[in-house]
Amino acid sequence: MYGIRMSFVLLMVVLVLPTLSTASEAIPEIILDYPWDHSPITVYIDNISVPEHYSPTYYTQIEEAMKYWEKGGNRNLKFTPVFELVDSKDADIRIKWVENLENVEGAPSGVAGYARPRISDDRYLRVDIVLEVGNYQGKAWRQYGDATMLSIAKHEFGHALGLGHSSDRRDIMYPEHEQRDNINPLLLSKYGPLLRAAVFVALIFLLYLGVSWHHSRKKRKKLEDEYFK
Repeated sequence: MYGIRMSFVLLMVVLVLPTLSTASEAIPEIILDYPWDHSPITVYIDNISVPEHYSPTYYTQIEEAMKYWEKGGNRNLKFTPVFELVDSKDADIRIKWVENLENVEGAPSGVAGYARPRISDDRYLRVDIVLEVGNYQGKAWRQYGDATMLSIAKHEFGHALGLGHSSDRRDIMYPEHEQRDNINPLLLSKYGPLLRAAVFVALIFLLYLGVSWHHSRKKRKKLEDEYFK
């Protein structure tokens, strides 16, 4: 039974391309009821050794994913996790990003992240979570937006807390997740001020048009009252 559990855990991944399928029914809802023998669970986020298209906003998504599970998550946990961010690679959960799992680690097409635990006596000793920053859509590579990264992070944290895949499409542990947004966070941070300035100018222009139209209408009404009594 222990060997079966080990094989399930080592295969824990999340898929983001809806065209792919997986036999989620064959994986139990819960791998381990109480995977950690202590609290808080320490978390190390490697935001130093990052790929080219890493966005600093991804760090925030990891924090939000931890809050999600601390507040109950999908309600399938039998315990309430407490996390602590630490600046040490000896943390219980270690998180890093790669450019693309297919190219970097030879993962199957569509895999966006995985959780790899080390287990002893039905307890987790450590879990390594690896997340990619983008994937291919056809021949074009596209970076994940923050909403997509949050969804992937929540899923992988679920594995790090002992959950397997769910057959419920509404559950965060369902092994297929569509890309939640197409906003490139790096472009947003780079061109955000310019976009905000453009929006401001557009609003001023629309306001000017509105005032001009209102003034023209008043002038026309005055002429009509004067000449067409």
